Amino acid sequence: MRVLLFASYAETLGCDELELSLDAPATVGDVLQRIQTLPGGEQLPPKPLCALNLSQVGSAAAVASGDELALLPPLSGG
Repeated sequence: MRVLLFASYAETLGCDELELSLDAPATVGDVLQRIQTLPGGEQLPPKPLCALNLSQVGSAAAVASGDELALLPPLSGG
């Protein structure tokens, strides 16, 4: 599965995209746990905003091979 990282998350992990393989069945929470084991991953919040195939989801959402998960940091601005 493809994981897209934006802004501070990309800076923290040193890349803007990851390719991960997970054993089925898997959830967004499983993906987050895997990412948190990578260098810099421990700095991610426990429950970042996630979009699976362009739809906002929670950590219990099921993921499958070929899915795209985006991790979106908090936004600010005026």
